[in-house]
Amino acid sequence: MKIHRATRPRLLLAAFAAGSLLLATACGGDKKPAQDQAAATPSETAATAAATPTATPTPTPTVKPTGADDPALKPFYGQQITWAACAPDAKAAEQKIDLSLMKCGKLRVPLDYTNPSAEAIDLALIKNPAAKQDQKLGSLIINPGGPGASGVETVKYGETQFEGTLHNRFDVVGFDPRGTGESSPVHCLDDKQRDALNAEDSPLDPAEAKAQGEKHAADFIAACQAKSGKLLPFVGTRNTARDLDVLRAAVGDQKLNYLGISYGTYLGALYAEEFPKSVGRMILDGAVDPAAQGLDESIGQIIGFEKAFERFAVDCVQNHADECPLGKSSDKAAKKAADFLDGLRAKPLPTKDGRKVGSDLGWTGVFALLYGDEKTMWPYLRMSLTLAMKAGQGDGLLGFADVYNGRDDKGHYSPESDALVAIHCADGASPAPTAEQAQQAVQKLQQEAPLLTKGVTVEDFSEGSCTNWPFKTPEKPHTVRAEGAAPILVVGSTGDPATPYAAAESLAKGFANATLLTRVGEGHGAFGQGNGCIDAAYAAYLTDGTMPAAGTKCE
Repeated sequence: MKIHRATRPRLLLAAFAAGSLLLATACGGDKKPAQDQAAATPSETAATAAATPTATPTPTPTVKPTGADDPALKPFYGQQITWAACAPDAKAAEQKIDLSLMKCGKLRVPLDYTNPSAEAIDLALIKNPAAKQDQKLGSLIINPGGPGASGVETVKYGETQFEGTLHNRFDVVGFDPRGTGESSPVHCLDDKQRDALNAEDSPLDPAEAKAQGEKHAADFIAACQAKSGKLLPFVGTRNTARDLDVLRAAVGDQKLNYLGISYGTYLGALYAEEFPKSVGRMILDGAVDPAAQGLDESIGQIIGFEKAFERFAVDCVQNHADECPLGKSSDKAAKKAADFLDGLRAKPLPTKDGRKVGSDLGWTGVFALLYGDEKTMWPYLRMSLTLAMKAGQGDGLLGFADVYNGRDDKGHYSPESDALVAIHCADGASPAPTAEQAQQAVQKLQQEAPLLTKGVTVEDFSEGSCTNWPFKTPEKPHTVRAEGAAPILVVGSTGDPATPYAAAESLAKGFANATLLTRVGEGHGAFGQGNGCIDAAYAAYLTDGTMPAAGTKCE
């Protein structure tokens, strides 16, 4: 499955110092990300747009729609999806995926739910029909996270993860949310600009970092507005939740059966809040807490990555001594790796394609591999660090940084990078912390994440996130109760760095009717990790509604 992006924790502070859009990092977990270290200066066209921005529609005030009962929405709820053969796909062919077994289609939804008779947009869909049609229970709709990750790609390229009970009993349906993938994607930066921004190390000097961040943020806003201004006011998650209900109706289901991972849990929570009576079997895996303040989420995530990095380093020394480049001391291994990665600022690594791997890009490759565990991704992290530290080659770290950043082997980027910022900022901005909150943040990070936050000061927290983004919705952090919804299964992993386990506990506690299932282990998300206990629990819940017993832990 595609890596679910959250933040680049080491770069968080540059974003705060600049008061930027969090192009450097996310401030608010996987729900509110922006994964790139401050954007490279866009083209002359975009720069001109900064002075004379393209006119964009003003978002109408949020009005709670009545869903299928709203006469203005009936044409959307009543539509019939035309499922047809999916277009040939070189990647699918390379992976020997039989696309003839799948169907592709489009879903028509209003651009603005408060004015549904105006413009509409199409969302890209894919369906892998249930293997046992005579036993089919309905559709299982997937959102893999991001925000901005493609549900179409998840179903298409990750079809083996649904084999067995889930695919036997459900049509597995993926969609690209509005503003992403093939669903009217947000466009801001081109491939050359993305390469430049990803290769750039953030300044160490606070004043330089602030000035750079402010300029990059202004340039990025101008570029997004120039290329996607009409779309930007309407890409917030609550509108995607409304799209999800239209999709539920269009596939013929009375209730929504849903698997949301990472940011997909936030989407699922808002759906349950908006349409509680339409909730069927809902799994929220790798949970985001809608009630958490952005600063708290970011601090928790930075600490989560630091602890995962430390656990990897100890495992490397203790269990893989012959192939570990981090020395023989478990206590010093993580610091040795961190010092090396920090040193790439002065001595970047060469790669075969001519690009250089500096500190921020090197750390990005590390973070990408910390999304997995000791069986899935840590072996690649050991190999990548060995190649870098022993042979002086950056190809391993660069390759995984490219995956994280959505760059293919031809140098083209997915639309996800721009969508991440647009959706996060549309969902609302994190306010600037008080002096006391900033001081507490510094103290906590210095104590619990010293490797990822060297030199952090109170000044680094002088601004909130998305400060100047012009297209915000009224969304605020709040507890989602979803009164009247069917029982929801919330899943958290104890070693999850991107969405720490505490968020799953909080989300489950906030719901009026939910059960928390715990996976004891490393990595982000429980689905597709090869844990038989988790797989059995998912199958039992989705097929017959059997919840795991309260307090169940899968090891």
